[in-house]
Amino acid sequence: MKFDNLKNWSEYWKQLQSALLEPKVDEAALESSLREARKKLPLPVLWLLGKAQAGKTSIIRALTGNEAAEIGNGFQPCTRHSHFYDCPDEMPLVRFLDTRGLGEIAYDPTDDIQYCESQAHLLLAVMKVADVHQEPVYQVLRTVRQRHPEWPLIIVQTGLHELYPADGKHICPWPYGDEPLPNTIPTELRRALLAQRAVAEKLPGYLPARCVAVDLTLPEDGYEPVDYGLEALWQAIESLLPFGLQHLLTSEKEVRDLYERTAHQHIVGYSLTAAGLGALPVVDLVTVSTVQAKLLHGLAVLYGQSWDKRTTTEFLTLLGAGIASSYLARLVGRTVTKIIPVLGQTVGAVWGASSSGATTYALGKAAVYFFTRRKNGLNVDPETLRRIYMEALKSGASLLKERLRNK
Repeated sequence: MKFDNLKNWSEYWKQLQSALLEPKVDEAALESSLREARKKLPLPVLWLLGKAQAGKTSIIRALTGNEAAEIGNGFQPCTRHSHFYDCPDEMPLVRFLDTRGLGEIAYDPTDDIQYCESQAHLLLAVMKVADVHQEPVYQVLRTVRQRHPEWPLIIVQTGLHELYPADGKHICPWPYGDEPLPNTIPTELRRALLAQRAVAEKLPGYLPARCVAVDLTLPEDGYEPVDYGLEALWQAIESLLPFGLQHLLTSEKEVRDLYERTAHQHIVGYSLTAAGLGALPVVDLVTVSTVQAKLLHGLAVLYGQSWDKRTTTEFLTLLGAGIASSYLARLVGRTVTKIIPVLGQTVGAVWGASSSGATTYALGKAAVYFFTRRKNGLNVDPETLRRIYMEALKSGASLLKERLRNK
């Protein structure tokens, strides 16, 4: 898009409408820009290791809130035995790296470990608390922490209910962060937890390993809550990683709707991608618009809505001229700032990142309201739609600012 085209916002709004309706872009050029953008905002990588059936996949499902997803089918091979899982897959916010079950017969993890060492930001060692034979896991942890003593390590102790007495239930509130562990914890379980923690204390590394007791079960197992200890695990992750990962993945705590939660992850993923594109010294704004168009198309599919000319026109019309001029003002400011010598290379990059990302976030949140109302056969209130956009513009800028600061 040429800079002169921004003089008339109504004409550009029509161009945006066209891009949304029929996004036409050189796929190779887009992919090249996306690769550059991802370099600006590298993904946080959580490396999970442990024995088979330790609960690694359940942890990924719980952290991403992706209960409906076939996590097992989402894994992609990255080495002969290890796999990665990107969430969400198109514009990921986080990458989980899963190592094959340690201690399995005829499995030498050496090559996998070397590969994973070059990728990870945080190491999650998953251990069933009832399994006393964890030496294969400890061996790998000793090796990795000797080579990377600065790496943060969380040991996730799982399967607590396996050591409950008959008819035992979860202890609420969750008591496993107390020192010493309280006597209300069943004796056998407390003994097993302490045994694993005693070994963890002797692992190499600058920082002590953090141990978190978690029990992720299915509703039919009869234990409430089913995600017992998950909040404590989130707190441990957030204390060790600067990415604000919980907010990026889960949005507001009160959001329980699966559609909206899934949509939130997609919106943040696309917003971060747009932010990465906006930070590049040279990138055509059409590329940012194309990313926004892909997001809106994806949300329409998620909500089972058509995204044709009529729908596109209705959505943009409801947003109105005020939103359009605000949208363009940010793009103009971004463009002008970027062309300022020297200063534009720094301030312009930050502005470009935040404006591109925030407008993408706001468009996505407004679209969720739009699609939700249509899905339920309800009218879309234009004032509400605009208010959601403007509020999301602020909250998106704040969210992305935190992520950009800790890139």
